Amino acid sequence: MTKNQRILLYFLVLIAGAAWIAISAKTTSATAGKTSAPQAGFAAPDFTLQTPSGEEYTLSKLKGNAVLVNLWATWCPPCRAEMPAIEKMYQEYKDQGLIVLAINMTYQDDPANVAPFIQEYMLTFPVLLEETGSVGTAYQLRSLPSSYFINRAGVIQEVVIGGPMSEALLRTRIEQILQ
Repeated sequence: MTKNQRILLYFLVLIAGAAWIAISAKTTSATAGKTSAPQAGFAAPDFTLQTPSGEEYTLSKLKGNAVLVNLWATWCPPCRAEMPAIEKMYQEYKDQGLIVLAINMTYQDDPANVAPFIQEYMLTFPVLLEETGSVGTAYQLRSLPSSYFINRAGVIQEVVIGGPMSEALLRTRIEQILQ
């Protein structure tokens, strides 16, 4: 290879590198702040949903509180198994600023089963109806139950996929997000 050929090769590599950087910069700016799925250290995706009685909750309006978002369905055995522990932890920590938002994946469930479920488990925290699948999409729902422990600043601290969660696990995660 002659000296001129080497110079030409280096020049082409330099141009290709510059083009790669330019393309990467455009891709990075278009996806900045987005993750493949909600995860620890990132802001929780916002949503607005209603309870069966029509009361509306917007996650972003709850900043300043520690929030446990639990995605579940009435037909899901692990969901059913962990509800008593979630209710117990809610009763124990609600006065310290814990809010539980139990989001029924209504688009995958029978809405007629939600009210009897709330009564059966004597749930006192808000149960929200997710009828369109938008929250499931935003949270990239892979499995039920899925729980997101969100600190007072609105940042996810822990994600628990599957269940049922024990009281000990709940207590530890809740105490972390209350700090």
